[in-house]
Parts: sequence; structure tokens; C-alpha cells
Amino acid sequence: MPNAIAYLVLALWPFACLAMFRRMSLERALIWSILGGYLLLPPLTEFNLPLVPAMDKTTLPALSAALILVLSLKQRFALLPRFLPARILVLLFLLGTIPTVLTNGDPIAFQVLQNSEPIQYLTWALPGLTLRDTLSVLITQMLTLLPFLMARQFLASETGMREMLIALVVGGLIYSLPSLFEIRFSPQLNIWIYGFFQHSWEQMVRNGGFRPIVFLPHGLWLAFFVVTALISAAALFRLAPPEQRTRNIVIVVWLAVLLVLCKSLGSLVYGIVLTPLVLFTSGKTQVRVAILFAVVAVTYPMLRNGHLVPLDAILAQAENISAERAQSLGYRFSNEELLLDRAAEKPLFGWGGWGRSLVRHSESGEILSIPDGRWIIVFGVYGWAGYIAEFGLLALPVFLTGWQMRGRRGAQVSPYVVPLVLMLAITMIDMLLNATLIPFTWMMAGAILGHLEKARAAVPRRVLFPDGTAMEPARDERRTVL
Repeated sequence: MPNAIAYLVLALWPFACLAMFRRMSLERALIWSILGGYLLLPPLTEFNLPLVPAMDKTTLPALSAALILVLSLKQRFALLPRFLPARILVLLFLLGTIPTVLTNGDPIAFQVLQNSEPIQYLTWALPGLTLRDTLSVLITQMLTLLPFLMARQFLASETGMREMLIALVVGGLIYSLPSLFEIRFSPQLNIWIYGFFQHSWEQMVRNGGFRPIVFLPHGLWLAFFVVTALISAAALFRLAPPEQRTRNIVIVVWLAVLLVLCKSLGSLVYGIVLTPLVLFTSGKTQVRVAILFAVVAVTYPMLRNGHLVPLDAILAQAENISAERAQSLGYRFSNEELLLDRAAEKPLFGWGGWGRSLVRHSESGEILSIPDGRWIIVFGVYGWAGYIAEFGLLALPVFLTGWQMRGRRGAQVSPYVVPLVLMLAITMIDMLLNATLIPFTWMMAGAILGHLEKARAAVPRRVLFPDGTAMEPARDERRTVL
């Protein structure tokens, strides 16, 4: 159970955000309001207010930053993007939850059946959703999208995206110290400071040692954060002037060592594959790889629903690497099968909240399935509508970047976009196995989309005369330096 310090730190974070906006540039303050909250605030700690979602380390920083921008700095940001597909997906993300609530008004009862008598004894029930839940769900979805919308407006410049990469590197370096402490002495910091341990202790023990967790939900989350910091450091090394490269390569090596010590096979594979890609290949090659990742992430749930994924072959390959990892992966696949069968009963708009999408014992209500991947969670709760909206909003910036970088249009795209696109795509891949979608992921997607909107607007269009002839813009007018 969180102690008083945990609630005090959570309550003071809005004031910390205000101080950052007063002392830093707008871009840097916005980034650290969201990223700093994710790294430093206590997990599983929240303020439950009536009629609104719980205020925790993901929702409170986003809401605080938005209120400061609007009320204190008198800034405005649009709710709908310029691109029509993005606009449709945003509306679906928000309004698609309304039919979810309206189609789940019935409670789910759990009953004990008596063999000797035709009597059923009601043990307990999951409540049905009401119109009151509609408001709560809409606010939840809006709070989820706030980092996306703010980043689209305020971080779409080259400066904003460079600040995002720097923040990830700085955050990784800061987090490396408590991480190394927990690797050596076991995960204790959240217990010492906030009074509780946020996950299963057994899952933090690996290969005769420990993997760190610090203030994040799980050790896998921390390892994946180190991957993003490593990719950012590699990108900044490549884009840095010669006099700064020695320092930057030291940072890359330091973060790579930390990633190995985190003892997460999936994140280690990401780092081994993506770091050389960032260091040695062209931006177009990196974007092509990101598009491949996004295609896999988007189509996997569709193939999984059609039972077209070769699970046995995947498990056999995992067995060759590690029997323990193969067992863990097989457990995830088994849970997915149970949850897919459950989701198939309400495929379009899902089961809604209150744990209604989980598989439970018919009499006791005991949970029999544990969702791990973000995609199966969204699919069970919000159905195809929610899945298409969420994964579509995350994948669209990746695909649009590839489209924008064709031919001469690539000159309009900042080089700082490329590593963000790659990180966004690999996050989508990881979301197939883990629920690692965080507010900073939404910020990356929003910043990329906003940058592409500006790049598209910067390209002059052909002028058509009444006689049908067209005037092309001059060659030097087609290239806009950002």
C-alpha cells in the first residue's frame, strides 16, 4: 500500500510542472512534465475523484501540462489533426467508446449451481455499464490522447523532436544509477521511498541476479525504456558534430551495457537489431524497417483472430533460444486464445471496463486469464473499433513518414524524425507481447504527425490557369529548410 510520501509526491507534481514551464522552454517543459512523471512518480498510486478517471502517474502529468498551457500560458492546441485519416481515427478513438458503453448495460452474474435442486445461488456480479460510465470513459480517452495532441502542436518542430531525443538520453543516464543499484542489491527503491513493491518479486529475479524496476510498473518496462534511450543516443551520436562524438559514443556504450544488465531478452534483441541500424544505415532504410514493424504490429491481431499465426513454429524457435522464455511465451499464447474466444462474443465494440473482458470461473468469478499484450487488452475492452483507432493512430505517422520521404519530398523531413519513427514502430511490436504503451509513446506519434503536416503544408502546389495550363513551383521553392 502506498505511503504518505507517495500521495504527497503525486499531489505536488502539478506544481513541479508549473515550475518547469516557468524556467524552461515550452518544448522542454512539456517533455519533462510527461516523461519525468512517468519515471519518478509512484506506480499503482492514484487519487479517485467522483465522475472522472483516477489521477495517477500517466493521467495527472498530462492533465497538469494541458491546464498550464491553456490557463497560464494562454496556448491553444487543436483537438483534430489536419490529415483526414488521422481526424477520423481520433474521432473513432473518442466516440467509439459510446457504443461500447451502450452495448454493455447487462451485469455479468456468477452463480453456484445445485445438483440436487434446480436452484441457482447468485454469488456476485460484475456491474453493467451506465450512461454515467460514458462520461468517465470519454474523459479517460481524452486524457490518454492529451500527450498526442499537445506534442502535435508544440513538439512538431525540429527543436521539439531533438529535445525529445535528448530527454530520453538524459532520462536513461539518470535512471542508470538507481538501476545499477537494484541490479546489485535487489529492487528496493520503491519500497524504501513509496512504501510498497509494485509487482511480483519472483519476476524480478533472473539468471541468479536481479533486474531493476525502480519506479516503473515492471522490469520489462524499464528495459524497454533503456532501449529507447539507447536508440536516441545512437541517433544523436550520428547527427552530432565531430567534436561531440567522443562523448556521445561513450553514452551509447554505457546504455548498451545497462541494457544487457537489465536481463530482458526481448529488449536486448531490439537493441542488438536497432542500434547498428541507426548508426550505419540511411534514414530511408530505417523508415522502411519501421514500416515493416508497423505492418507486422497492425496485421498480427488480424491474423491471430483468423488463427493464421504459426504458434508452434514460433515456440519451437523460442525453445532453441531459452526453454524458460519459450514457456513464458507459450503461457502468453494460451491466455491470448482464452481472451480471443471471450472477445469474439462482442467483437465490434468489446466488453467495456470493470474486467468484463476477462475470462472468469462461472461460479466463483475467479480470473482465469491474464492479458499481457496491449493489443489483446484493447481488443477485449473496446473491440475492433478501439483496436483500429488506437493502433491506427500509432501506425499512421510511420506510414505517412514513408510516404513523405519518397523522392524530393524527403528533403522536407527532419533527420530527427527518423529515430522517433523507429522507436514508435518497435513500441508497437512490443505491444503485441506487453502493455508498454505510455504517454511518451503518444507524444512521439503526435510530434511526428505534426511535423509531417507542416512539411506537407510547406510544399507549394501547382497553380492552374483558366486555359488548363499549370505553373510548377520553382525548384528552389520546393525545398523548405526546417
